[in-house]
Amino acid sequence: MSGEQIKEYCGVFGIYDHPQAAQMTNLGLFALQHRGEEAAGICTSDGQNLYLRKGTGLVGEVFNERRLGKLPGQHAIGHVRYSTTGSSNITNAQPHQVNYSRGQVAIAHNGNLVNAQLLRAELEAYGSIFASTMDSEIFVHLMAKPSYRSHEEGVVESVKKVVGAYSLVVLTETQLIAARDPQGFRPLCFGKLGKSYVIASETCAFDLIEADFIREIAPGEVLVIDEKGPRSHFPFQNENTCKAQCVFEHVYFARPDSVIFGDNVALVRERLGRNLAKEQPAKADIVVPVPDSGNYAAMGYANESGIPLAHGFTRNHYIGRTFINPTQADRSLKVKIKLNVIREVVDGKRVVVIDDSIVRGNTAKSRVNLLRKAGAKEVHMRISCPPHISPCYYGIDFPSKTELIASNKSLDEIKTFLEVDSIGYLSIEGMLSATTQAPESFCTACFSEKYPTKVFDVMDKFKLENKLEKI
Repeated sequence: MSGEQIKEYCGVFGIYDHPQAAQMTNLGLFALQHRGEEAAGICTSDGQNLYLRKGTGLVGEVFNERRLGKLPGQHAIGHVRYSTTGSSNITNAQPHQVNYSRGQVAIAHNGNLVNAQLLRAELEAYGSIFASTMDSEIFVHLMAKPSYRSHEEGVVESVKKVVGAYSLVVLTETQLIAARDPQGFRPLCFGKLGKSYVIASETCAFDLIEADFIREIAPGEVLVIDEKGPRSHFPFQNENTCKAQCVFEHVYFARPDSVIFGDNVALVRERLGRNLAKEQPAKADIVVPVPDSGNYAAMGYANESGIPLAHGFTRNHYIGRTFINPTQADRSLKVKIKLNVIREVVDGKRVVVIDDSIVRGNTAKSRVNLLRKAGAKEVHMRISCPPHISPCYYGIDFPSKTELIASNKSLDEIKTFLEVDSIGYLSIEGMLSATTQAPESFCTACFSEKYPTKVFDVMDKFKLENKLEKI
């Protein structure tokens, strides 16, 4: 990916009534590691108490057999994190656990609230004290309203007050609760493993633990699982709310073996490549993907165009996704070592490079330079999504138009900046038609500036820290 500094949101997992709940959650988080590499956490319940362990780093760095052994119980939730709101530190790692008047509760959240600052200011005005600077904690304070009779009612009522993207799992002593925002920005899936129920951001987590996928949790649904089995609340059913599923999940974020929003991700990406070949043809000798997220689109482009697919880049798989890393210094070093060109494949060739997106353009430019040095005769850049021209306020960390190359340069200027022979992007229509879902069911705000909700807080991920610094 050439948007090396945009970041993914997070991944959540939950399981109810399994004798190895912590171990199953650990495996589920391994499958969701691509959704966040800064921190990982697991909270379990034995029916009476909650037990929490979390830390910074990858899942395999945070958890080992000893730490998992300190997480007893048959119910659990887990989280892998990239910080879309709140700094990268252990205080902001999730799940977030509290004890309050109705007992113990832990929450893990994937998404970004666009009215977080307004809600936090209101809650603080009424005496709430926050332990972190992540918007996920806002849910806990909303749930704690004294008039609510149960955790369940607290979740159902609190989601009515927030605006933005959230797919979350909540663990109490005896319940696992999952909720998804009424627009359905983020995927959230429901499955079963024997007699156990499972929740995960993506179905690839079910595959690893051999759970059966039942369905997606519906936009606006609150699913409660306890000893009575699963039951659903629909607090937004009387509202005329349109779906706004994040199409960038299909373009880049989700794993290709997952099924989200009704489609297998790999097949959607292959169709993206086919549509790209129809819209943006090129005269070339080989089609070269930027691994790994460009692989399926490149296969589609090659199949549609008749140009042979060739793997001209080799990827170092022992470093993480560069765009997830929290600091510029870390990212810059990893960008340099992430990919290398296979000279014998590209030397003397006219090359079509297929990438999933270009956000800032610096990494794309470095890839072109590598190809030129390796002897590529021509370099034609093709992108399997439209130009990013707008900030995302729903969980992707590119909040400023000044950071987006397509917002500041014309197509010819981008071509000149990247030093390519030609450049072509997929249209919005071509992107949406690669799915089997209705085009109007997707959010395309980062490509179109058409936001599906009112945006209250136009700020970056440090918005709550910035607020505190001013006090």
